[in-house]
Amino acid sequence: MDKEQIREYTARISQSNKSGLVTIIYELFAYSIDMAEQAFNSNDKDKAVKYLRKAQDCVCELKRSLDFHYDISYNLASLYKYVHGHIITSITRQTPVNFDEIRKVMGALHESFIEVAKQDNSSAVMQNTQQVYAGLTYGRGTLNEVFMNPNEYARGFKA
Repeated sequence: MDKEQIREYTARISQSNKSGLVTIIYELFAYSIDMAEQAFNSNDKDKAVKYLRKAQDCVCELKRSLDFHYDISYNLASLYKYVHGHIITSITRQTPVNFDEIRKVMGALHESFIEVAKQDNSSAVMQNTQQVYAGLTYGRGTLNEVFMNPNEYARGFKA
C-alpha cells in the first residue's frame, strides 16, 4: 500500500464501528490475496508469501472476532478454516492454491457484512478521535481533508 491508501484506511478505522471494522478486514484480505497473486505471477515468491501471511492474519482476526453465542458463528468458523487451509497450502507449496475459490467465499461474506454494516447504527469503536471532514476547497476541483476537533485539548485515542 502506498502512503495515501494507508492514510485513508487509518481514517476509516478511526471512524468505524464494529461492523465497519469487519468490512475493512475483508478489504485488506482481498488486497493481500491480489498482491500475493501478482507476486506469484512475477515469480517473486518471498513477496507472495509475505502477502499470504497478511491474508492469513486477516482470516485469523476474523476468526477471533466471532461471537459463538450465535449459531452462524460456527458456519463462519468453518468457512474461515477452509480459507485458512488454502492459504497455508499456498505458503508451503509456494504457488497459488484455489485463489479463485477463496476469493469467491470471502467476497460473498464481504458483501454480506457490507449489508450488516449499513444497518449497524452503533457508535465508532474508537472514542475521542479526530473527526475527519472532507470537502472541496477554493482550489479548482481539488479535495482537501480538513481535520477539525472541537475538543482539541482532550485529544487522544480511547478504545
